[in-house]
Amino acid sequence: MLTPRRIKVFLCDLVLISLALCLAFLLRFDFRLAPAELELLKDCLLVVLVVKPLVFITVGFYQSLWRYASLQDGIEIFKGISFSTILAVTALLFLRQFTPLPRSIFVLDWFLLFALVAASRLVWRIYRESCITGKPCGGQRTLIIGAGEAGSLLLKEIRRQPHTSYNVIGFVDDDPEKRGMKLHGVPVLGVSRQLRALIMAHEIEEVIIAMPSANGKIIKPIIDSCKNANVTFKTLPSINELINGKLTVSQIKNVEIQDLLGRAPVVLDRELIGDYLTGKRVVVTGAAGSIGSEICRQVADFQPDKLILLEQAETPLYEIEKELTLRFPGLRVVPLVADVRDREKIFEAFEEYAPEVVFHAAAYKHVPMMEYNPTQAVLNNVFGSRNIADAAHYFRIRNLVMISTDKAVNPTNIMGASKRAAEIYIQALSRTSSTKFTTVRFGNVLGSNGSVIPLFKEQIAKGGPVTVTDRRIIRYFMTIPEATQLVLQAGSMGRGGEILVLDMGEPVRIVDLAEELIRLSGLTPYEDIDIVFTGLRPGEKLFEELLIDGEGILPTTHGKIRVLTPVQVEMGPVKAELELLYDASRKNRVHELMASLKRLVPEFKPAYSFTGEAPLIFQRVRPDLFPPLLAEKAKILPLKK
Repeated sequence: MLTPRRIKVFLCDLVLISLALCLAFLLRFDFRLAPAELELLKDCLLVVLVVKPLVFITVGFYQSLWRYASLQDGIEIFKGISFSTILAVTALLFLRQFTPLPRSIFVLDWFLLFALVAASRLVWRIYRESCITGKPCGGQRTLIIGAGEAGSLLLKEIRRQPHTSYNVIGFVDDDPEKRGMKLHGVPVLGVSRQLRALIMAHEIEEVIIAMPSANGKIIKPIIDSCKNANVTFKTLPSINELINGKLTVSQIKNVEIQDLLGRAPVVLDRELIGDYLTGKRVVVTGAAGSIGSEICRQVADFQPDKLILLEQAETPLYEIEKELTLRFPGLRVVPLVADVRDREKIFEAFEEYAPEVVFHAAAYKHVPMMEYNPTQAVLNNVFGSRNIADAAHYFRIRNLVMISTDKAVNPTNIMGASKRAAEIYIQALSRTSSTKFTTVRFGNVLGSNGSVIPLFKEQIAKGGPVTVTDRRIIRYFMTIPEATQLVLQAGSMGRGGEILVLDMGEPVRIVDLAEELIRLSGLTPYEDIDIVFTGLRPGEKLFEELLIDGEGILPTTHGKIRVLTPVQVEMGPVKAELELLYDASRKNRVHELMASLKRLVPEFKPAYSFTGEAPLIFQRVRPDLFPPLLAEKAKILPLKK
């Protein structure tokens, strides 16, 4: 599109083309031009002023931004000027076939024009950074932690802003080779252990952590130093967030709890994943949930032929469908309102859309809520999974990946037992199926719906208190993108029937998580915001496990994925027990359901504990005060006060 700026650049280039040729003639003839040489100059000017501007327009000289002039722009200028010079010389030789043309003129012309055009592209950037945005500003005195690539990009971007709120005083970096050096004219003042002293000495008001790949062990001491010096601190997005976009000042964000628990970025074998996703028809169940929606985003990056979003909740399904169609306009997205418990609907959907890969993420996951609703947990998590697995087997789908949980290991609650039952059925089915069934087992996901982080943030915003069930309780945590990326990788590695376990890192005490989140909010735990311990909720354990007795753990080709040697499961007994479990669930007979679930999952040992009086539904009651069914349910639920 023709704009005033591009017209000015074009006119400037016309002047430079003329100037370069005139200087080339003057240098060639020692600044003394005879009439014949002046005539030759006029003819050459006429040709180059036609040929070279046309070439410049064709190669896209006027689509670049001067303020971002870089080495790549220099390479493009080199190519464009070389090509235009060759065409101009060819045209002159053709037009003046019988007139000798000194070849040195065109060498000089090429060199001079390249120097002039390159300089013109850089001069505005130099002027802008040195004389406009490079001047000390009235923004907050700022230190950047990390004098690497991210720090360099951040400083450049800050300087490009006409009214930036940051006045960068220096860098802090632990690399000994950078001590005393300067990056873009800004000194490296010291190392991170000196941070508090540097903040005080240079009257720093804000610290930006420009180390997107650093883990929590590195970032936490930096944040502690900032807190001790009473300055604000922010960070850049993770490497995964920076990959797809240019760094901007707007990406600077407050430090989140995820940054403190940060883990090394997941390295994916994209070729292996692409082999089973690119160009394929993919179904994601539970597509609007925390994990399911992120699986959809990750799968969409691999350009499947069609992405079918299977979800029972209409409004969340609408939101994820809208997001995907906006982000991936070339992708065929099919939003399908369906319940995994509806066996007939699932088979109809698989027949109509003929998927080749299925990610089964639909499940009820809230442990205490499922204790109150055991029949629904079983119908959804066990028999919904059976419907999906049976449809995959019947239609010979290539891959099915089921999302499981560490709560399925030696479960003490209905949710965990139901997920373990689903694992058992899928392992049994895989022995006779052409479909590659893979189960992926991992722990808690930071930021997922119903997780502790959103709850703690809400409680802090209301002034507290923050509620933690037990001071001793610990959990494994992953971020949503990390978990889903590893799910995709695991799906590409499964051979059929395996349970893959993701590397969850070190377990974290929930109370430590709560305390750190309060500090990140600028408050003091137990002073500004109290922490109250409420006791374990129904079905909760103090810690989660990843292995069941009899399961061995073996490494895989991916450093963050382990494979469990499966416990051999025969379909006959499993199928017979599932029929009893289904009948008990449909008739809401909780006593029979619990007995059946224990036979199916022998390691299932319900154990509830409460501080204070147990919730009404878990209290033992007098049968004469309640209808028979309710009395039956109240009596059979185990209770330890």
